[in-house]
Formats: sequence, structure tokens, C-alpha cells
Amino acid sequence: MQYLVIAYDYDDALEKRLEVRDEHVKSTKELMAKGNIINAAALIEDDKMVGSTLFVEFENDDKLEEWLENEPYVKAKVWNYEEIQIVPVKLLPKN
Repeated sequence: MQYLVIAYDYDDALEKRLEVRDEHVKSTKELMAKGNIINAAALIEDDKMVGSTLFVEFENDDKLEEWLENEPYVKAKVWNYEEIQIVPVKLLPKN
């Protein structure tokens, strides 16, 4: 299943975000290579990163939750886990 994930940071999480960013980017690129993360972007407000949005694809909701629970920004309490929005989607194929 494909999902849109919208994850806003906790207030004042910018410093934590920058500390864990390399681990997050590495993990994201690995999952992009496997096809689980289709695309990802930082959410920007007032020229500051305040969250992330991703298009992802996992077999089921359990696999999605497993990824989220192990995501570096979740583990480091950058993303406000309780407020993450997950919306099932069907993306237009590239070809």
C-alpha cells in the first residue's frame, strides 16, 4: 500500500533534527533504494525545517508502523509521533 506521511517536528526540535539528520538521510536513502520510500521532503516554515513529508510504500499497516517506530527522527523525538498524519494514497505511475 502507498501512503502519504506528514510528520511535524516537536516544538524547538531543530537542534535535535540537525544532530540526527545524517542518520535519517542514510536510512531514507536505503529505503528509497528498496522502493519503500518513493519521495521525501522537509517541511519549511519561515525558512526553517519544521517537519517532513514522505510518499512511502509498504506491504501493510504493520510494516509501515515498524518503519516509523525505527525511524531516526522518531527515535530521537524530532517528529511528533502522536501527531503524524498517515493517509493511504494511490500515486500516478511515472510511466
